[in-house]
Amino acid sequence: MPESHITPVPTTCCPTPGVPECPPPLPDLGEPTPGSLAYSLTLPAGLASPAVAREVAELVLDVHEMDRLIDPALVVVRELVAYACRFSGDGADVHLVLRQRADTLRVTVYDTHAAHPQPRLAALCDERRRAALTRTPAVVAAHRGTWGFRAAQCPGAGTWTWATLVHTPRSWAA
Repeated sequence: MPESHITPVPTTCCPTPGVPECPPPLPDLGEPTPGSLAYSLTLPAGLASPAVAREVAELVLDVHEMDRLIDPALVVVRELVAYACRFSGDGADVHLVLRQRADTLRVTVYDTHAAHPQPRLAALCDERRRAALTRTPAVVAAHRGTWGFRAAQCPGAGTWTWATLVHTPRSWAA
């Protein structure tokens, strides 16, 4: 067997005063909770992406015990990702972000369709964007949320579309 000329890499880092540990130790995030929900997913702009996004979102929301928002959030995720795929070019990526702050879940998608510089075309495109979302506005309204879209500068020229859903504790009438 030939002798190896590769220097073995130590399995542990040797601490050096004044030099940060590389790689740094993993943070102790504890158990997943609704307040620690912050995930991003990049998907190809393709037919399977809405279903994949929905499955991932269902797992994330379940792990974070967001039971009361799972069903409406999955409707929004699937529709927003399908919408982002539709407005993105062939072979482009779309991005999904799930984040919760306080009692609000925010679902955000990025597509590569940049804003039109000509006002008439921009207005027509905005109208098409609104018409493409058939279920999201009603779901968002039923959960005291908001939705909209705006031009994006990063990750590139395109559009960010978001929807928020507010978690309302169940109240039982007497």
